[in-house]
Amino acid sequence: MTDKPQNPFEAMMQQAQEMAKALNPALEQFSSKDAFKEFEALWPTMPKEMMDMLFGNAINKDGLDAKTRLLLTLAGLTMQGAQADTALRQTVRHALEAGAKKQEIVETIGLMSGFAGIPAMNRALELAREVMDHKGDDET
Repeated sequence: MTDKPQNPFEAMMQQAQEMAKALNPALEQFSSKDAFKEFEALWPTMPKEMMDMLFGNAINKDGLDAKTRLLLTLAGLTMQGAQADTALRQTVRHALEAGAKKQEIVETIGLMSGFAGIPAMNRALELAREVMDHKGDDET
């Protein structure tokens, strides 16, 4: 067999890994799969007050609060088959910060099983669990 990538995306990723190794030999073990989680960790969690101001009821007093908007976003991401790992994990992280309980997150994802299917629900729960386990046992 040849080391030649099978598709353009694989070729691009292989070229990126070679460039990373040339710039920094320590990046030889660089894994694009793990890189997304590492980059994701660099994005800070917005404080609840900022989320309420940007997404919540600070501008629209009778509108949805940030927690509700984030739970709806989580439902939508689950409906899409939970394919956007980073977006789903960040939404869970921000929902927790906005005051969502872990049980509310699990119920939101579970409710989508009837519409998106069991595989999408399981994938979303797996991604959400990564965030909730990392967050700790502060509130269940």
